[in-house]
Amino acid sequence: MSLPAFIDLTVEEQATELCSYFKALGASNIDDEQSSEGDLASIVAVADLCFKEGNEGEAEGILNSIVSMLVLLPNEKAEPLITTFCLKLVKPPSSKLGQICLRVLSVLFHGLDITSSTRFTVYHTLVQVAGQVEQIKSVFTDLEKMRAQLAPCKPNNEQMQKLLRILHEALLNSRESELASKVMVELLSTYTTENASQAREEAQRCIVASLADPNTFLLDHLLTLQPVKVLEGALLHDLLTIFVTEKLTAYIKFYEEKKDFVEGLGLKHEQNLRKMRILTFMQLAENAVELPFDTLEKQLQLTEDQVEEFVLQVLKTKLVRARMDQLNRKVLVSSTMHRTFGKQHWQQLRELLTSWRTHLRQVKDSMLTIVNEQAELLAQQS
Repeated sequence: MSLPAFIDLTVEEQATELCSYFKALGASNIDDEQSSEGDLASIVAVADLCFKEGNEGEAEGILNSIVSMLVLLPNEKAEPLITTFCLKLVKPPSSKLGQICLRVLSVLFHGLDITSSTRFTVYHTLVQVAGQVEQIKSVFTDLEKMRAQLAPCKPNNEQMQKLLRILHEALLNSRESELASKVMVELLSTYTTENASQAREEAQRCIVASLADPNTFLLDHLLTLQPVKVLEGALLHDLLTIFVTEKLTAYIKFYEEKKDFVEGLGLKHEQNLRKMRILTFMQLAENAVELPFDTLEKQLQLTEDQVEEFVLQVLKTKLVRARMDQLNRKVLVSSTMHRTFGKQHWQQLRELLTSWRTHLRQVKDSMLTIVNEQAELLAQQS
């Protein structure tokens, strides 16, 4: 990769120029008699001096010049210097300088060998800086891409947990609640039975955030996470189970008995009612192709004039495909998402796919027979 340079000079000459630059800014740690590697260590140690007021215009070029030297070092020599360099850039004093740091760190990240362990350090710093200047989407867009980027440098489980924590915080600060939820689930999935209790508080926050999110309805995957299993027997786990498997009446009973607990979590009762009504509707639609309005009024505790508006709200979520027959006061269901997807549903899916494969094979065989018959007929005519 072609990297920007401070000036068109050799590495040694470049180091000399940078030493002079930082000495002019007041750096007292630079010795004129140092080796070029010693110069680079001294330069990295004072890299944040270019953030001084009045030097913003030069900062990006200076920092990129340091990067162009760092990427030339062998990994064992580069690692401590890159770690120090990242520490100098991790807390930019202004949003403008934060943007500069993001660009410089991105150049460094892509300039390093993909197997270099220091790439993880740089990415971790990128996430921290992006979170501060609310530019996290410029660094992170989805978990799959992040895994692919970091896999060659082989971060360990503890490193990934630390990264996912700061990534989750950065996404929340940038109001990316859906991505933040996915990252938190990813974090909780890194824990095993042996260490799941360490993530108890994070599991609680994940559950509350998922329940509070007005666009999150499918929650059964949370119950499979080890840190969530640790909460079995706790009221929060009971509440989650209601949202995963029970109907509206079960939630109302829980709320009436544990009102202070629910409100203490910061959850809004009216929003909970809306979500539980939609989930109950989904469950009813799993087992019926027609849902009379009278049934919906009773099961969802709605008045007669609220039913049609509610059904329209459900259809907007795209969790259920249906149409209303106002004349006959019923809902005709085409399909619905399952609230839980267990072994039974996997078996049904397997049987459906097997049936499709069999039918496709039969169609293929029939087409081949027709083609062969036509070929024979043409041969006879000629």
